[in-house]
Amino acid sequence: MPYEEFQRLMGKAGLSIKEFATLLDMNPNSITNYKKIGKVPTHIAVLVYLLSSMKDEGVDFYPIFEKIKSYSKD
Repeated sequence: MPYEEFQRLMGKAGLSIKEFATLLDMNPNSITNYKKIGKVPTHIAVLVYLLSSMKDEGVDFYPIFEKIKSYSKD
């Protein structure tokens, strides 16, 4: 996915790069470094597309991430 499309979908999802990276437990710089390449990897593209689609459908995706993060606390 081109980085520009990634940014557009991030906006549709209502997320900043920092928020997206935090949800994924990533460093925001790891996300912004893809801008130099001009595209994002497929796994990142799928995630942002899903989050954008969920937002369009009125689905709150934050509880999903909270549940996933709770597994690492065990």
